[in-house]
Amino acid sequence: MLFERQTFLVAGLSRSGVAAAEYLAAKGAEVYLYDDVDDETVRAAQAKLAQAGCVAISKNELEEKTERCDILVLSPGIPVDHPLPVSFRRAGKRIIGEAELGALALRCPCVAVTGTNGKTTTVSMLEAIFKAAEKKAIACGNVGRPITACLDELGDDGIAVAEISSFQLETLHSLRPHVAVVLNVTEDHLNRHYTLENYIYLKSRILKNSAESEYAVLNYDDPVVRGFAEKTKAKIVWFSLHERVAGGYLSDGWFCFQGERVAAEDDLSVEGNHNRMNALAAICAAKLFGVPNGAIAAALKNFRGVKHRLQSVGELNGVNFIDDSKATNVDSAVQAIGSVKGESVILLGGKDKGYSYEPLFDAIKDSGVVHAVIYGENAFRILNAALKRGFTSVTLCRPFDMAVRVAFLTAKKGQHVLLSPASASFDSFRNYEERGERFVEMLALLREESAPKETQKAEEAHEAYELE
Repeated sequence: MLFERQTFLVAGLSRSGVAAAEYLAAKGAEVYLYDDVDDETVRAAQAKLAQAGCVAISKNELEEKTERCDILVLSPGIPVDHPLPVSFRRAGKRIIGEAELGALALRCPCVAVTGTNGKTTTVSMLEAIFKAAEKKAIACGNVGRPITACLDELGDDGIAVAEISSFQLETLHSLRPHVAVVLNVTEDHLNRHYTLENYIYLKSRILKNSAESEYAVLNYDDPVVRGFAEKTKAKIVWFSLHERVAGGYLSDGWFCFQGERVAAEDDLSVEGNHNRMNALAAICAAKLFGVPNGAIAAALKNFRGVKHRLQSVGELNGVNFIDDSKATNVDSAVQAIGSVKGESVILLGGKDKGYSYEPLFDAIKDSGVVHAVIYGENAFRILNAALKRGFTSVTLCRPFDMAVRVAFLTAKKGQHVLLSPASASFDSFRNYEERGERFVEMLALLREESAPKETQKAEEAHEAYELE
């Protein structure tokens, strides 16, 4: 790619869009910026990038610049059937993403992780394992930092541990990871990808460039992922919770790899079968890079999970608040429900992603969930699924802040308020992180509101003591 002779339009000024524009500007490219959102965050990004020589354009200028620009760098948040990429495609012009720019420029080995659920946890585990082995590794891609922002630091001898989403795979063509990990495939993003078959195809694309010298670490317990073995030339390494496979598995309380005990199950500091599965995937990838068992065991013991994934964020009046905002689909919420011990009032809702919520209530009926507070854009769809499955202990409450209040008032001492929405956050928030942070803010607000009553009681007791 001859940057100095080509003109780029970067569409979408999220984290990855800003990183792509910075990278291209540093390479001497002519860069135009466009975002159909006009808010403080976008304006700040435009001002920052203007200093690097990038030019922000308005909607009125879009048609002219579309004709002028050679390559469209598309944010993962913009669908490939949006009018802008469609116009580039009709003109026979190239459409790529920030991850593609990073893949083209990577000089070091890469572990690429995809799947419907568990990507961030697995990538974070792997980064911790590599660092425990004193290897230079950076979590990047869909988590942590964009790939283009890590290139200089990674150099030739680092390890890029990249989380890759289905959105990124739409515009990612050149990635050839030394180890590709596929965790699972369940219904998700059907509002974007339309059919499960298309979603499965996109996930399989992470293996399309793999040659005989690379590895595919695949979940043997997932029938869809197991079928990916037929779609790659890479060497297959399995992982399984239930079978003794050629790869990673559990045996007599141990995480094992290729017949060797690597770490005790008790070393894993995070709970749940989904985390055991994530750990097995991470162990397989780490062993393929030659990481010693001691470093793996130490990293798993010190691993504390990831933010917004089953994170206990505080307690109020004996009610524990758990932030699982990262549960943006049904399968992820089901895993959370099965992992939380004790009784819970669950918060469900957000932006609809096109799948059925009935399996969620099948799981809820056999769990410790005693009540569901349903909010958000898809509230009536979720309510309808609850009623179809005979779960009637529900409260419909559209605004998020009010829903958190209602959940707290409904929960009894010793129970949890569990934010595990089974939905995207984009009806009210920019991302699941912002939703999780607002959940924490609401806990702080509720704590403040309850504090004056406690203070007043203390003052009354003090006055009574003085009168005596």
